[in-house]
Amino acid sequence: MKNWTSRGGVLNSFCFIMGCTTLGFVQNTMVLKAADWPNFRGPSREATSPETGLLKTWPKAGPKLAWTTENLGSGYGGPALVGGKVFLLGTVGKGETLFSLSNEGKVLWKSPIGPFFDFDSNSWSGGPNSTPAVSGGKVVCLGSQGILACFDAATGKELWRSDLPKTFGAEVNPVGGGPDNFGWGFSWSPIIEAGKVIITPGGSGGLLATLDLETGKLVWRSKGVPSQATYSTPAIATIGWKKQVVALTQNGPVGVAFADGTLLWSHKKETPYPDVVCTSPIVSNDLVYSSVGFGAGAEVIRIKSEGEAQKAESVWVDKEIANDNGGVVHFQGHIFGYHLKRGWQCQELATGKKVWESKRGSLGVGSLLIADGLIFALGEEKAEVGLLEAGLAKYTEKGKFKLPQESKLRKSRGKVWTHPVLSDGKLYLRDQDLLFCYEVK
Repeated sequence: MKNWTSRGGVLNSFCFIMGCTTLGFVQNTMVLKAADWPNFRGPSREATSPETGLLKTWPKAGPKLAWTTENLGSGYGGPALVGGKVFLLGTVGKGETLFSLSNEGKVLWKSPIGPFFDFDSNSWSGGPNSTPAVSGGKVVCLGSQGILACFDAATGKELWRSDLPKTFGAEVNPVGGGPDNFGWGFSWSPIIEAGKVIITPGGSGGLLATLDLETGKLVWRSKGVPSQATYSTPAIATIGWKKQVVALTQNGPVGVAFADGTLLWSHKKETPYPDVVCTSPIVSNDLVYSSVGFGAGAEVIRIKSEGEAQKAESVWVDKEIANDNGGVVHFQGHIFGYHLKRGWQCQELATGKKVWESKRGSLGVGSLLIADGLIFALGEEKAEVGLLEAGLAKYTEKGKFKLPQESKLRKSRGKVWTHPVLSDGKLYLRDQDLLFCYEVK
């Protein structure tokens, strides 16, 4: 196994109710604005942003570095940003911590989550790999041991918590390494939607569950999907008038009703994915796209509605864009991402046709987001940052630079795996305990 985390980890795309209001604080409730990045993969949960007016090229040294914050602990989870505040998880000492930073990178408060997950042969990770979700003045975050906790966004006061393995029998599929039922630790990211927290506990009790945001109490569990969790963060979509949660299991994608967790459809692969499943699924109308690395490749299925019933049928399967953990992004009918064995690629969603591929000497394997017709990419091997065109003609670099310093906390086989984040004209890049903020507007 070469790369592993969903990152929040490490993972997934996904305008919902989050990105359309003005910034403000009303009765201690944090109100989101269009430039916020309130959870993993941003306001749309698709690793895209509606921001415009961004720099179309970068100088050789890169855009202006606004600030750097150090001592944020180890971990691959990305930051969430709401109202000019940054929320980020990291391991300090033997404990996982939720940090809140100002828009100048100063620590405002920090709150404990629990012990971090590790084991003797682990040379890859050393901390939480999940991105917090922020809504309604609350921050919900997931520790690598499966501790889910909710805090007041203004003060850091703990409001509720749940030990998912103890309370729900939560389990992670250990394929690719790690102890039974834990693998590399809990690495998917929570989702907040319509006053509910969507989580992926996994286990015989059901892959997915929904909790009440105010109390943390269980609303439903998807008992019809008794699968262990992967490292992939689900997507929320409406397919055939049915609002649903779309998730990846080790055997393929599934969709459950948002209202009550009832299984709506499933698509079982002929053989299970051979290694870790990290990349979030992408939903476009009635098409569901999934990509898994280690030779698994990509597949598109169509969800057909027949009365009240839904069923999945395969549209195409291909080895293009076999994505390990950097994520893929849907933009203008095409998929952009990195194929670990080849390079950056653009692929037609409807057919799987490869449109272009990068050549040797281009930015190496990494993660990405798309905004203003541009790809912002973070290379995992050399800590290089690239600005690429999100176009269909060819792979085109508009700028590239290297992070000014690299973390000394990364384990021997760890890389720069945290996904980039864009908020209010600023690009946020993390390497373990280091968080860099660049002005890109």
